[in-house]
Amino acid sequence: MDDIWTAAKGMYKTEPAVADGGEVVIYAPQHTQRSSYSHRAVLDEIGYHCRALTSGAMGQVSKVSGEGSWTLHATKGLGTYDRAQPGWETSRVQVTLATSIPEGACRRVNLG
Repeated sequence: MDDIWTAAKGMYKTEPAVADGGEVVIYAPQHTQRSSYSHRAVLDEIGYHCRALTSGAMGQVSKVSGEGSWTLHATKGLGTYDRAQPGWETSRVQVTLATSIPEGACRRVNLG
């Protein structure tokens, strides 16, 4: 599959080995060509977010369920989210894609 699933698996597997404030670069220059086949519209609307936000504010992202919600937070990993200040989020690790996805499209979904 040539969507972001590659990045989600890469982040999920490598995040525990990365220090706080570190970066995971997902290198799949020809394999990964789009954010998601099945959840592209939702991801384009809300982007990828840390696990704390997707778990704590799932009502706000209720358009995503099952595998989609897993991909949404697995790609960004752990972080913090303050419900009193919606939109305030800090990811533990920066995720940067080295893929066929244009930089602007990566930034729109909250990835480097």
